Amino acid sequence: MCFVLAAPSGAGKTSLSRALLAGDAGLSLSVSVTTRAPRAGEVEGVHYYFVESSRFEQMVAAGELLEHATVFGRSYGTPRGPVEAQLGAGRDVLFDIDWQGFRQVKAALPGDVVGVFIKPPSLEVLRERLVSRGDGEEEIARRMERAEAEMSHAQEFDYVVENREFEVALGELRGILRASRRGR
Repeated sequence: MCFVLAAPSGAGKTSLSRALLAGDAGLSLSVSVTTRAPRAGEVEGVHYYFVESSRFEQMVAAGELLEHATVFGRSYGTPRGPVEAQLGAGRDVLFDIDWQGFRQVKAALPGDVVGVFIKPPSLEVLRERLVSRGDGEEEIARRMERAEAEMSHAQEFDYVVENREFEVALGELRGILRASRRGR
């Protein structure tokens, strides 16, 4: 199955994803392509596949992406081939994408997708998290504005998990994953 986690920036989605992957050998990460430049410590093929805008557009036109979106002026997408290969090998695939991507993956692979929306305890806590990770004021303002719009889509997901305490949220995600596997 495709296990999709979506959240506004700063809600803890990436940290929760990494912890889920570290504790579950039957779960693989879907590595996205992006047109943004690598950040310090990011490794090609591990965190993202970094491509030029022209290559990204070619991938879209050729139907090579299960989902894609432009967020904050940068394009992101999920390559179809690796996901289908993992599913074909009987592995579950974890997606760290936004609500728009969730819609697209669910449309592309109906019946194979479980979606979880990760929400922060409050907008104030979300802002504190963005400040603590070093985002600039302009970036924080932009992400906060987008966060409210993103959270309005939480009801489209199969589950909503509030990330007030990391270990509690991680435990809830593990429980959802186990239950989803049993239900298949």
